[in-house]
Amino acid sequence: MAKDTEKLIRQLSLISYLMAERRPVTAMEIRRDVEGYSAMNEDAFARRFYADRSELEALGIHLRIERPADGQVEQENYSLPPENFYLAPIEFTDGELAALQTALTLLDGEFAYAEPLRLALQQLSWGRARPDKRPEQTSVALGITATAGGHDLSQRLAKIETAIFRRKTITFNYYTIERDKQGSRTVDPYLLLFQGGQFYLVGYAHDRSAIRVFRLSRMSGKVAYATKAEHDFQRPTDFDPRVYAKRAIWQYGEHKATAKITLSDRISWQVARNFGHVGKITKAGKGQSVYTTEYAQPRALVSWVLGLAGNATITEPGELSDEYTERLALLRDRHTGEPQLARKKRASAKAKVAPVKEPDEEREQAAIRPERFARLVTLASILIDAGRRKDTLSASDLKERLQVTDEELEEDINVLNIVNFGAGSYVLYAERDGDAIDVDPEPYGDSFARPARLLPVEAKALVAAIDLLGDHLPEGSLASARDKVVTALGVDPVEDGLHIASAGPQGDDGGIAKLICSAVADRKVLDFEYYKENEDEFSKRKVEPYALINGREGWYVAAWDLDREALRHFRLDRIKSAQTGDAVYEPRPEVDPAEGIEGWPRTGEVPASSTALVWVSPDRARWAREERTVHSELTDGSVIVELSYAGTDWLVKEILKEAGDATVLEPAEARKAVLRAVTELGGTKARPKKRPGTSRKTTPVAAKSRAKKPAAKKPAAKKPAGGSRAAKTT
Repeated sequence: MAKDTEKLIRQLSLISYLMAERRPVTAMEIRRDVEGYSAMNEDAFARRFYADRSELEALGIHLRIERPADGQVEQENYSLPPENFYLAPIEFTDGELAALQTALTLLDGEFAYAEPLRLALQQLSWGRARPDKRPEQTSVALGITATAGGHDLSQRLAKIETAIFRRKTITFNYYTIERDKQGSRTVDPYLLLFQGGQFYLVGYAHDRSAIRVFRLSRMSGKVAYATKAEHDFQRPTDFDPRVYAKRAIWQYGEHKATAKITLSDRISWQVARNFGHVGKITKAGKGQSVYTTEYAQPRALVSWVLGLAGNATITEPGELSDEYTERLALLRDRHTGEPQLARKKRASAKAKVAPVKEPDEEREQAAIRPERFARLVTLASILIDAGRRKDTLSASDLKERLQVTDEELEEDINVLNIVNFGAGSYVLYAERDGDAIDVDPEPYGDSFARPARLLPVEAKALVAAIDLLGDHLPEGSLASARDKVVTALGVDPVEDGLHIASAGPQGDDGGIAKLICSAVADRKVLDFEYYKENEDEFSKRKVEPYALINGREGWYVAAWDLDREALRHFRLDRIKSAQTGDAVYEPRPEVDPAEGIEGWPRTGEVPASSTALVWVSPDRARWAREERTVHSELTDGSVIVELSYAGTDWLVKEILKEAGDATVLEPAEARKAVLRAVTELGGTKARPKKRPGTSRKTTPVAAKSRAKKPAAKKPAAKKPAGGSRAAKTT
């Protein structure tokens, strides 16, 4: 028998024994009566018993220890109060259970914590309808889910998750994209953050003597523990995980200064909603407001202001305003005349296409495997409940509910058949005959006949799922369910190492989301004022709302536009105001709101009618390789990427946001459109300072030899309102 299996039998038998005795017992009694200890000598028992107690405490199960006045360890008494093992009852409403059921359905197979989530819902729904049946509704679809992103990354995620809870220092190899260097890191892990489709680790970096953020996809090799100690560090009491989840991109790193940005009232409402939590807006008169925000990365803030296309002006500090002017001039310079580029490298680097995985393999690679202890406790409760009701269980059904293989189920049943509470009295006996599983109808022990406390990974999975969906669920209330779960646990799992941040800006679209959720659920026609960012104009829309969908840039409502007679997707953070009336619509059978969910919501790129060739400077080429399809590698370190787009206005804004580090090469009309936009913004005031990769002495490359022609025009595809987009990853 494997050592891990022996340990599980000991720990489960210890729990059963202490719960059955219902009195303090001595270590000598435990050694004599509990399965697995009796064959050990005194020293071995002392070591194993201490280790088992520590592991149970790590799982949130705390034994009560009564010490004699003289402090002699051998006279200590041990007990397990029921409240230290059983889950406090949670009175969920039917709507709340339906919402949790929907969460599991949406995330199953694609959520890194899907398996512990499933086990948590088994415990929480004790005595209620099973929470793992697929609901009928399709009013929510997810483009961005908290997947692990492949086998290697999933393994790292699981190891880091454990290290955070155990307070273990870890080591790993890391590629620092800012410095373009690979090196070893030693880190005290404080927090896992999921944001914009990526997992990040926030922790104390020993080499920097400061808290740093590491993207898991940039780690390589194995994550290892730095020591063999039980615990290596304690997280500072003043560490606030929400600070790292809600920062704007220009605030990554140590703050350098405070910026003041003048906004037109045309977009000040949107800045207040999306970025009010990282700054302050005050009225300035004459249709203007002033936005004040701290920043760590000047380029990132300048990039954001450029993307507001004339609706924002940097007023303070002077050096930030100067950088804005320089980068605007750089944009003008690089879009004037014939592009001067370095030669292409001999071997062009093409983006690799990931092999298509079978569904089972994808599920295996995307999930955090929960502790087997949690699975065994859940299975024990299911078996005991069936035995008491004299029901025959289906092995196929159990495998589906617990997402285990036939071999795993067989082994788990065998383990539980050995668990006992002393003196040869076993907790249950289950026997399998083909697909049927019969359980002794009168199990001797009732230790596992009630739902156990949620283990840390289960609690994190449950709250993470709720936070990923937020207020965007018409079928029930996740907010109230979250409050009840946190109350029952006595602690918010966010404080214990996992934070799921919604896609897009961390602003407050809760009011709009709730209104739209209500409209979706009640089939009410929705009227709203919508800001078309790419065209910088407002429009009135009357729609039939069908579903909410998330993507890389935020949440959308998929709706039938009654004026345009077509399905459109509208970003919630661009809806200035909305209202419903009495008008109710009948769902159109031809409308599938989740159609294309595998496309633009996940990739960030809408099926488009044109492809642009865009040069990216050596300074930003590393990010381009990570995010885009690379067409050509040039000898100076710059790259040419392919960028699909449906509207020229959108492409122009994307180039402006690159702050002079990206240049449209083809098509010519798009290149001219960027130059016109730069001129309108005043990009003729200053010549740019010399930057790497801008020398005009490099060899000219004719367009024909430089790059392939843009793709031919295609029929315009269904797209989110406002044109194509391709969200950047931090």
